[in-house]
Amino acid sequence: MALLEQQPPESKGPSLVVQLAILLVMSALAGGAAWFAGSYLESRTAVEESGTAESEDAAHGNAGSEQAAVPGPVGVYTIEPITTNLAEPSEIWVRAEMALVFEGEPDPVIAEAVHQDLFAYLRTIKLRQVETASGFQHLRSDLEERARVRSDGAVKQILFRALLFE
Repeated sequence: MALLEQQPPESKGPSLVVQLAILLVMSALAGGAAWFAGSYLESRTAVEESGTAESEDAAHGNAGSEQAAVPGPVGVYTIEPITTNLAEPSEIWVRAEMALVFEGEPDPVIAEAVHQDLFAYLRTIKLRQVETASGFQHLRSDLEERARVRSDGAVKQILFRALLFE
């Protein structure tokens, strides 16, 4: 038994040379993968940019005999800011600065009617309805729907410039 205890312990891991070789191989593989991914993404971006340039040329009518259909002009009309208190809690005030996107020329008379309708609607909302991001999206879709109905489809979208609660 005494002979077994005096023998030096055997090394159990790979040698330092083997570890360095594995490190170099892994580094070379990582560098190669990064080079491949970079060249792939660069070529893909170049293809997308050339496709975008071709579609812009087609939209402007520069693509030879092919004429692309370009939608009609879109008019943006900034309405007066709306400042009112909420339905609940009534001590909370809201200020909404918005713009209406019309299909074609903006009509100030329709914009004023939409403004008054949006003002009346904002007085009926409760703070808990718009506290979350999804609540804001619901408010936005409700306002857009009311604007479309009030304008007989002339207003296509509402752009929020500011929405403050105090």
